[in-house]
Amino acid sequence: MTTPETRSDAGLASALRISVTRLARRLRAERAAHGLPVLSELSDTQMGALATLERHGAMTPGELAEHEKVQPPSMTRVIAVLEQHGLVTRSAHPTDKRQVMLTATDAGRELVYQSRRVREAWLAKRLGELTPQERAKLRAAAPILEKLSQS
Repeated sequence: MTTPETRSDAGLASALRISVTRLARRLRAERAAHGLPVLSELSDTQMGALATLERHGAMTPGELAEHEKVQPPSMTRVIAVLEQHGLVTRSAHPTDKRQVMLTATDAGRELVYQSRRVREAWLAKRLGELTPQERAKLRAAAPILEKLSQS
């Protein structure tokens, strides 16, 4: 349903910003409340980088920074924390000895799985409270939101 506030692009942008921010905050709270102690210690950027390595496999630090849309010096700090927790490992690049490859460890992959399970269970419960029509609208909007997140 369109409201007067969301009829303009500026109004829609404001409403989406508020809603997406609140939803992200709730999902972070679920991760922290139900996870292992290390889950509450990791930032969103650190968890995002770990999840990217789990999903896409080995990457160089530069590739990971580009994928996560952060500057390489920031990614260096992220990687250091993930290494301290034993969640990623470095190995030699197969063709360029100046580079290293980063890979999620078994512990890192398990942490990502646990985090996903907790957050997806919370979100699935909330989705179950919606009408079928509301869920259909969200299904249609999901690819669009993904597109926005990648731009």
